[in-house]
Amino acid sequence: MYAYTERFARCIDASKRVRWEIERDVIRGRRLDNRMKFLPDGLSCVQEAGFLNADDKRFLSQVQGRTYANVFGLAERFICAKVIELSRDYLFDNQVALEGLIRFSDEELKHQELFRRVEQMAASVMPEGYHFAADPNDVAQVVLGKGTWAVLALTCHIELFTQMHYRQSIAPDLGLSPLFKDLFLYHWKEECQHAVMDELEWRREDARLDGTGRERGVDELIELVAALDAIVCAQAEADTDYFCRHCQHQCDSEQRACIAATLKKAYRWQFIVSGVQHPHFARVLEELTTQAQRERINTALAPIMAAFEPAPVAA
Repeated sequence: MYAYTERFARCIDASKRVRWEIERDVIRGRRLDNRMKFLPDGLSCVQEAGFLNADDKRFLSQVQGRTYANVFGLAERFICAKVIELSRDYLFDNQVALEGLIRFSDEELKHQELFRRVEQMAASVMPEGYHFAADPNDVAQVVLGKGTWAVLALTCHIELFTQMHYRQSIAPDLGLSPLFKDLFLYHWKEECQHAVMDELEWRREDARLDGTGRERGVDELIELVAALDAIVCAQAEADTDYFCRHCQHQCDSEQRACIAATLKKAYRWQFIVSGVQHPHFARVLEELTTQAQRERINTALAPIMAAFEPAPVAA
């Protein structure tokens, strides 16, 4: 129990050190620069639409960046609600863990506001007609209807790929809008602590389950990933329509299909594959599941993973 509490204490210390405010530290009176990319090529896969000119590739990265922020805003809704629920376990017990989770939920509320601001700023510099199809409250109701094991597994997956995206793709790219890059710099600073607490709570929940409960958790995780895949694939279609209406290139049916496939692949990479392939997520999942359970997960993921290597989960 001491080591468990100590890890929460370190998260609290880190949270205090990196604490930031949206207007004072992140936005600072700036606007998104639509002369620059929002998402780096490593996340947007725009190189696969080779028939587009540089301006249209930049616009496609902006469409994706807008959706990228909106999907995070959607995820923060159910994550925040779950963390508040978990914090009740510590009301009269471990006050360090309670403080850690309360800070976690407070930061998630701030992140939701941050991504609402991103949407407003993107709308001010991009053509009209963009539509984000998924309703965050509806999605949260579905996610929170699943058991804690599955919700925490999905949440840990999200928090880990968030960090990887920033470090490996967003931070090194000098061609991004400086404000867009800063949005995810500050988001990353707090997600580092969140990923630690996600794992602590996931492991705590796992220790409470018997074999039947864990089997159910694996089933529900598969269901949640399928639901997330449906959301991002539907948004890929919506974003294809929006892009093709406003890009300079007059896309024929074959080119439109290429744009749709590019967006679908990019969104699956961003929100599913990159997290599944994250070494730490794979390691924790291996510790908490049997080989047979991981094979079930791999089988369910196979249609999504078909375009990506290496294999998603170590057996």
